[in-house]
Amino acid sequence: MADFERIETSSDLEALAKDLLRQKVVAVDTEADSFYHYFDKTCLVQVATRKQIFLIDPLAMGGVESLLPLGPLFASPDVRKIFHAAEYDIFVLKRDCGFQFANLFDTMVSAQLLGYPSIGLAGIAERHLGLKLPKDEQRSDWSVRPLRDAQAAYAAADVAHLILLTEKMEKELKKQKRLEWAQEEFETLTRREWPEREFDKLGYLRIKGARTLDPVSLAVLRELFLVRDKRAREIDRPAFKVLANRAILEIAERQPTGEAQLAAIKGVTDLIVRRLGRGILDGVARGTKKRHGPIPKKLAGNGPPRRRMDRAAERRMTTLKKWRAECAKKHDLDPGVLCPNATLEAIACDVPANAAEMATIAGVKGWFAREFGDEVAGLFTT
Repeated sequence: MADFERIETSSDLEALAKDLLRQKVVAVDTEADSFYHYFDKTCLVQVATRKQIFLIDPLAMGGVESLLPLGPLFASPDVRKIFHAAEYDIFVLKRDCGFQFANLFDTMVSAQLLGYPSIGLAGIAERHLGLKLPKDEQRSDWSVRPLRDAQAAYAAADVAHLILLTEKMEKELKKQKRLEWAQEEFETLTRREWPEREFDKLGYLRIKGARTLDPVSLAVLRELFLVRDKRAREIDRPAFKVLANRAILEIAERQPTGEAQLAAIKGVTDLIVRRLGRGILDGVARGTKKRHGPIPKKLAGNGPPRRRMDRAAERRMTTLKKWRAECAKKHDLDPGVLCPNATLEAIACDVPANAAEMATIAGVKGWFAREFGDEVAGLFTT
């Protein structure tokens, strides 16, 4: 593999984008800065052909909109795009640039369907190639320029071997007759859309320990959660870097009334007291005046809401879980990859009579319905 080339001008990117459209396959990865910023963005796009690696730097070109020449590449059905764990890459590229995707291959999804014990890129590279990929830049701030040589080398390594790994994994998928499963998963990824980012007003209830608080302490936690988010937006920092969850939970429990009491809490530094102390104490005061109401039994998640199961459905769920455990072991798959709990619950509630009916249930994957639908439906026949 040739040394990587940095792409830092619009003219170079436009020329590269045209050249990449003539390739049959490219490997792609992205680096973003969500660990360091509230308003995160795509900071680097790595692309590898069979002969060369390119590090495309949108920040050097003025911003993420400079990546638009890559749109035809990602949308082309004639060029295979290989990612590892494509979901986040597709999310940020769709969000930042509005790209559409076609002809995708995901090595992590493939590893899941092949039953690998380690599905990370490092584990797959070691399994197939005996290589140890660098890990020391995983928490780098990719928004800082210039990039260090170590960062560039790490970013290049993420795409350097994806084409070769795909060739090996595709052979395995064919051998295990799971290539069609993988292709369906890839197609689903290309079609996925995400709603516009909204602030989660109930996010404080997801903090570990929140549900054990009394109504007054929980009301305080809610106020502190809002204070922290406001500050995070102002300084463009992730909320957890403004004040840790453990710290705001303890503040909610102790309910300090002055800066000395606040400073005594673990995780509250002198800097936090100086810059945010007044806001925290005001939040505590507001919370103590308004008790928290009943806690919602279910918080909104990424998927469709789960239905309440009656006793008959619960018995079917038990039967399904037993079947899943045995089937997953037989096929060397993680049970959650075979069929997630939410999908099992939908099956237990709908009680499909055959594979065709199974395929109509939300969340049931096509390959699962074809391969196992009749068998699962048969569990409920009398």
